[in-house]
Amino acid sequence: MSAALRSALTKTRDFGSLVMFSHTLFSLPFAIISIVWAAGGLPDWRVVLASLLALVAARNGANAFNRLADREFDAANPRTAHRHLPQKRLGVREVWIFVIVNYAIFVAAAGMLNPLCLILSPVAIFLISSYSYTKRFTWLSHLYLGFTIASAPIGAWFAVTGTFAFTPFVLGTIVMLWIGGFDILYGTQDIDFDRAHGLHSIPSAFGLKPALYISRFLHLVMVGLLLFLFFFRDLGAWYLIGIGLAGFLLLLEHGIVKPHNRRLMQIASYNLNQVISLLILSFTMLDYFWMI
Repeated sequence: MSAALRSALTKTRDFGSLVMFSHTLFSLPFAIISIVWAAGGLPDWRVVLASLLALVAARNGANAFNRLADREFDAANPRTAHRHLPQKRLGVREVWIFVIVNYAIFVAAAGMLNPLCLILSPVAIFLISSYSYTKRFTWLSHLYLGFTIASAPIGAWFAVTGTFAFTPFVLGTIVMLWIGGFDILYGTQDIDFDRAHGLHSIPSAFGLKPALYISRFLHLVMVGLLLFLFFFRDLGAWYLIGIGLAGFLLLLEHGIVKPHNRRLMQIASYNLNQVISLLILSFTMLDYFWMI
């Protein structure tokens, strides 16, 4: 393997790690559910391709922008000092280029879908980029993060229909509460750092135990909305089984949270939630295409 190829592969891995590409599993399953429900089945492959391209490009750009905005805090925090920008594994200029290219791809993909998606694409860019600064002035930053990621199922519905509807906003609210809840869990690791550096979060504002109760409440409401969709959309047994399994994993997630155990926090905040989103997707698709 040539040195140039090795360098290119290393750079690709670094950018993939920078934007935590595997975390696409948080938003993608709900976007797929929204696409299938909006289309009343399998949509045109061109709509699927453009929608997925828009989703991936938007989240890549937003995550990279977040790393740029937070690079000084990341460097000062022992938990995040190993990240790419503090360690100079990636340069500020090349990350900016990465952000611009991904946002350009997002706008182009939105334009391939329909006029509504194109018109809303600058609004989406503003929302997903502004999250990076919310922790500087409000402890509602967790919910704002969830709100920005909620644009995935809402935007997916727009991509298929080009119109507004009630269902995608319920899906979006589910995503917002789910993401906000486990981001609070993740934020319990940084209570002391956030307080010392004037950063705002629910754990730093209210303390550890109240933050855990707030997270549980958000996830309880999330499950309630998933059950609401069961009745509202007249869904079947497969969907209900999936919600039951997801609820069990949420209980497990809250049961293993230990802010000072980084490995358990990784499992609770990320790994289990990736499984949860895939479970909800799998059983919802089973329900739609193979009702029992």
